Amino acid sequence: MIESFLKYIEFEKRYSKHTVISYKNDLEQFNIFLSNLDQQLNLQSVVYPHIRSWVITLVEDGISPSSVNRKMASLRSYYKFLMKSGALKKDPTIQLKALKTSKRLPQFAQESEMQRLFDLVDFGNDFTGKRDELMMELLYATGIRRSELIALKVDSINLGKSQIKVLGKRNKERIIPLNTEVAELIQKYLKMRDEAFGNTNNFLLLTDKGEQLYDGFVYRKVKRYLGATTSLEKKSPHILRHTFATHLLNNGADLNAVKELLGHSSLAATQVYTHNSLDKLKKVFEQAHPKA
Repeated sequence: MIESFLKYIEFEKRYSKHTVISYKNDLEQFNIFLSNLDQQLNLQSVVYPHIRSWVITLVEDGISPSSVNRKMASLRSYYKFLMKSGALKKDPTIQLKALKTSKRLPQFAQESEMQRLFDLVDFGNDFTGKRDELMMELLYATGIRRSELIALKVDSINLGKSQIKVLGKRNKERIIPLNTEVAELIQKYLKMRDEAFGNTNNFLLLTDKGEQLYDGFVYRKVKRYLGATTSLEKKSPHILRHTFATHLLNNGADLNAVKELLGHSSLAATQVYTHNSLDKLKKVFEQAHPKA
């Protein structure tokens, strides 16, 4: 039933490949745990105490509460699928409760650091340089995810309206406006791209060989360029997404508007960035108010 479930979440629920792999790993890990408990046990014969024992074991092994909660979510989805398909009559996860987690504020680069990056870093004027510059600009100026950046196609760009169409999680489309600087950079890049590779590939950003970008490529580039101007411990494409959202809110953007730009399904996911904005307001208050 695991394979049927994985096909269901990939093709019907439209989960990303990374999520499908995570669910698969979690279910296989739980299955191994069951076999070690009793070789007669399997995923369809478990009851709540078996799952509770697994959760306790994970915690004792030092797995973080957020990771344990994710694994529990995998089980919930799987047993919900079994119930829906009629393969199970009672859901063994119904008593499961999420572990308490400490809220970690998203890391982000300072506005001055991002300014230095685009003012001082010499990307170069060849295809590679313009591609790298556009990649960094798009991540910071639009807040798109790494997977969304990689999936961008030439026909996703509407320079006439200065906007891009992004295909997000679960195939949900959203429109994101482009500032003039990024729109002009796209025009320059597209000319160089066409001269180098013609119309052989419809993906917007290409490797030096004219192929679609991949996760490791984008991660290494972002780490390199962020490392040149920031002191952040973590230097990843997602940091630029955090930076985009935080800078918008720090400069007075509406929370609901930021939610739509990020492609969040709920406002709760976006509200985490307001803590960073409030920290900045608190510092301004302490520096400026006579009674602070």
